[in-house]
Amino acid sequence: MNTQSGEVERIDVAVIGAGPAGAVAAALLARAGRSVLVLERQHFPRFSIGESLLPQSMAYLDEAGMLQAVVEAGFQYKNGAFFAYREKTSSFDFRDKHTDGWGTTYQVERAVFDQLLIRRAAEQGAQVRFGHTVRSMETGAAPVLEVADEGGRTYRVAAQFVLDASGFGRVLPRLLGLETPSHMPERAALFSHVRDALPAGSTDRDKICVAVHPERRDVWYWMIPLAGGRTSIGCVAAAEFLDVPEAQREARLRELMGEEPTIARLLGDAPFLMPVNRIAGYSANVERLHGPGFALLGNAGEFLDPVFSSGVTIALRSAHLAAHTLLRQLAGERVDWAADYDGPLRKGIDTFRAFVERWYTGELQDIVFYPNQTPKIRRMISAILAGYAWDETNPYVADPERRLTALHETCMMAPG
Repeated sequence: MNTQSGEVERIDVAVIGAGPAGAVAAALLARAGRSVLVLERQHFPRFSIGESLLPQSMAYLDEAGMLQAVVEAGFQYKNGAFFAYREKTSSFDFRDKHTDGWGTTYQVERAVFDQLLIRRAAEQGAQVRFGHTVRSMETGAAPVLEVADEGGRTYRVAAQFVLDASGFGRVLPRLLGLETPSHMPERAALFSHVRDALPAGSTDRDKICVAVHPERRDVWYWMIPLAGGRTSIGCVAAAEFLDVPEAQREARLRELMGEEPTIARLLGDAPFLMPVNRIAGYSANVERLHGPGFALLGNAGEFLDPVFSSGVTIALRSAHLAAHTLLRQLAGERVDWAADYDGPLRKGIDTFRAFVERWYTGELQDIVFYPNQTPKIRRMISAILAGYAWDETNPYVADPERRLTALHETCMMAPG
């Protein structure tokens, strides 16, 4: 690598960020014979939240040549989701769903998972540089990035196209002024990992547990069993509800864990294995997901909410769509990024958004905990919870808002 600022390095595709979206996009492009440079400002392994994958993501990992490595890594197997509210429970098995495809996946420690994916991308031909930060971008038919390494030396990269997979760093939205306010209310999460010591049979380790606070239905918890007796635990609520000084975060999360019966029973005083962290204001949006010479992937474009673990699935779907659209463009085909990438990606995001919004109004909670669920409709809901939010043969994807409203009304009118 030449870091003399007067010279320009040339590459087919520059990818900003080495997380799951960046790794999968880089692998798909490299496998197709394109020169790819991944620029990541951090060093791996590094901690990241979002440990519970959805089955839909497995197809994209397979396509990118990563599935065998993931399967052999020893992650916690996952086949569904378990919901709890006071004395009510509801369990969804993702193998029993409307949409064909993977019904199982894994719950992963992201530091290990993310490093595994980017290593596989490098093994398939992508060039990866850690500790390199994108400072600016000149947009156009041949965008040029200004990059700085950790020694402060700068260099320029000219690419035929740039994919921003920088996640919550949101590099291009910040540099190009693309950010727009999210319509999602500002929420926050307190979270950590614990040594769970769960007795055999006390809970289904093969499912994520989503529990609702017994007195506040807008407050919910995740409990994600991981391999090796660890569990990821978090509480999500309105930002001000979790606004405590850093020194009080552990006590606040411990107090909240004690207020929800399922979490209290299963985790009790389980010791924290790392400091309790807080993340807030994570919901984000942009005015567009593409522009001259660039496209935004995953959380760099839009992030909704962690409640249905949709983040990694949306990220991998975006990598799949963007890579295939870009490969056609690089081959000389005329493509329409709005029709071929932006629109199709947002269809699934809008499906998840409808579910997230109705979770917080309580409507979806009423549906999930309704005792007399119709098997056919359960399989449709299960498919979306499993990540199949782009399958328009599912009525709750084709028209999610109207269908969920009608289903809620039916549940409320029916006896029981």
